[in-house]
Amino acid sequence: MDAHMLPPLKSIKAGLHRATEALAVELAGPGTATPRWDRLQWKLASAAAAAHGVSPMLSGRCRWEHAPWQHFLRDQHTHVECRQRRITALLKRIDADARAAGVPVVALKGSALQAMGLYAPGERPMADIDLLVRAGDAGEAGRLLQALGYAESYAQWKHLVFKPVDARPVPGLGEHWDTPVNIELHLGIQERLPVSVADITDRVFPQDAQPGLNGYATTGGLMGHLLLHAAGSICNRSLRLMHLHDIALLSSRMAADDWLELHGRGDDAPCWWALPPLRLADRYYPGVVPAGVLQRFARQCPALLRVLSRRHTLTRVSCSELWLHPLAGVEWSRSAGDVGRYLRDRIRPSQEAVQERADMLRTQLWLQGQDWPQMGHVRRALRWLARPVPRMDILYAVRAAMESPILVA
Repeated sequence: MDAHMLPPLKSIKAGLHRATEALAVELAGPGTATPRWDRLQWKLASAAAAAHGVSPMLSGRCRWEHAPWQHFLRDQHTHVECRQRRITALLKRIDADARAAGVPVVALKGSALQAMGLYAPGERPMADIDLLVRAGDAGEAGRLLQALGYAESYAQWKHLVFKPVDARPVPGLGEHWDTPVNIELHLGIQERLPVSVADITDRVFPQDAQPGLNGYATTGGLMGHLLLHAAGSICNRSLRLMHLHDIALLSSRMAADDWLELHGRGDDAPCWWALPPLRLADRYYPGVVPAGVLQRFARQCPALLRVLSRRHTLTRVSCSELWLHPLAGVEWSRSAGDVGRYLRDRIRPSQEAVQERADMLRTQLWLQGQDWPQMGHVRRALRWLARPVPRMDILYAVRAAMESPILVA
């Protein structure tokens, strides 16, 4: 569907906000009344659910009485369950091959949560498999993946992306069982917030890791990774409701010692970035984060970020906030030097940033055929000054929802 065939952007923005906040409330506490939405609003709700990765989680939990909506949720659950079987089989092969090669590997995020039993089969989608290896094992790990039929597609500053040879993306709304399973190979667990790097690799990689797949060093280390990833997503305004649900579920398994280990002891580097995602989790899942934990992390958080994070909502820090923000994340800067480097990079992007943009244009389906991402830096800046610029990722989901035959009432 062409851009001119979409509803007015003001309607999309308001509808995404309405849907996102309603979905967050329903996922945290199923049983809310069926919204009295028109056909457009239901389609926008489907786009938001797909973008936030919660369609399969809502299947069987959300009781809203709208037949196309329930059909969409069940369909998404089926696709995720089928795809998950492929991912499980692939992880078993990686485990066996890594054991044979003598390479310790940590299966990250979704794989770890699934192994813990926090999600039933088909509930949590996984866009890819995330693996952590020591820097010295990167070469051997890359060869292991190549032997499985993968080829390195591109490199970002924090990971290498491997894709199946001759894989083709599947266009459409949400999850599809034929979508290729990509693998991200990490040499560290890091995030730029927004320019300084927070690194928690030592908290994640077990000191006694054995060849093959390993779990996180501690439960606190897993929570730390979830929070750091969510912090980076909030900083970039790309948080997903799925991230908050992960944090809420794992928090229910955390003992006092787990929180203490995450908070840090003695000379441990402070997790100054943990408060905003914890506050958001507490906003939508009241009481899931102990009050004392919030108070301890508030003392580590910079003053400006501590104040502004009280105003965060899921919509405001996610793709559901339709407009791009030219200075998104600047409030995460911890010094005047950070602000200066942030503004410099905005005015004159580094060669690394230019290459990452080119890789995104080449590999991301939702950027294909769009004018905005292909414009030069100066033209984009002038466009930004002239009028608000919508996000391409959520517009892709909206277009797919408008075209989806499942969502025809």
